[in-house]
Amino acid sequence: MTPIYAIGDIHGQKAQLDQALDLIAADGGTDARIVFLGDYTDRGPDSRGVIDTLIAGREAGRNWVFVRGNHDRLFTRYVRQGLGHDDNIRSGLHWLNPRLGGTETLRSYGVVGQPQFARHKPGEIEILLRFEGVDGVMEPDDLHRAARDAVPATHLDFLDGLPLTHVTDDLIFVHAGLRPGVPLADQTEDDLIWIRDGFLETGHDFKRLVVHGHTALEHPQHFGNRVDLDGGAGYGRPLVPAVFEGRDCWTLTPTGRVPLRP
Repeated sequence: MTPIYAIGDIHGQKAQLDQALDLIAADGGTDARIVFLGDYTDRGPDSRGVIDTLIAGREAGRNWVFVRGNHDRLFTRYVRQGLGHDDNIRSGLHWLNPRLGGTETLRSYGVVGQPQFARHKPGEIEILLRFEGVDGVMEPDDLHRAARDAVPATHLDFLDGLPLTHVTDDLIFVHAGLRPGVPLADQTEDDLIWIRDGFLETGHDFKRLVVHGHTALEHPQHFGNRVDLDGGAGYGRPLVPAVFEGRDCWTLTPTGRVPLRP
C-alpha cells in the first residue's frame, strides 16, 4: 500500500516546514506523495518563504497536493480587494490583528509596521485607523496599495487556485472539516475552510477518515472518524507531519514513526 503523507497548518513557519519535509523524505523518499492541509500564511515569520517553497515544489514536479485554508483566503482577499474582515470571524477582528497574524504576513513581503485600531468591542467590526510603517504612517487605502504592490500575483494565483478537498479511497483531506449529513459535492466553501461547531463534536461516519487542520491542538490527535493535524505551529509549537497507509496513521519524528490511534 502506497503511503500518503500530510502536513497540517504551517502558518508562515518556513524553518519548520523544511524540517517536516526532511522527516517525510527520510521515511518515504523524495518522491513521497504529500497533501498539505492549508493555512500556509499568517502568524509565523515567513509566509512568503513558505509559498515560495510550495510553488517551487509544484513546478519541480513533486508529488504534492495542496488544499486551501481560511487564512489563505483572508490573505488573498485583503491583497486583491482590501477586505480585512470575514463574516466567519465572530470576534470581528481585522486580519491585521496580531491574533490573526496578517501583519506578520505583510512583513514577510517587506511591508513592515504596526496597525493601529479603533477601540474594539467583541462581536463588532474592528476598524483599522492607520498603519505605522517604517517609512511613515499609512492610511488604510495606502496600506492596501502597498500590499498589492508587494505581493507577487503568482502567490495570489497559487492560493486562489487551490482545491478545497482531496479524496482517496480511504481518506478525505480538507482544511477545517465537513458538515455532517451533507454530501461532499454539496459542502460549502465556508464550512470546508472554517467549520468547527457541528463537526468537532460529531461521531458521524463520513465513510472515509477525515484528515484536517484548522483547530489548533497541543499535538495531532486521532478522534476515530477524523484526525486533526494542526499541532499549533502558528503558536510556536512543532509542525508534526503524518503518514497514512489506508486508514492507519503515524506521526513522524526524528527517531521514526509513532502510531496515532483513537
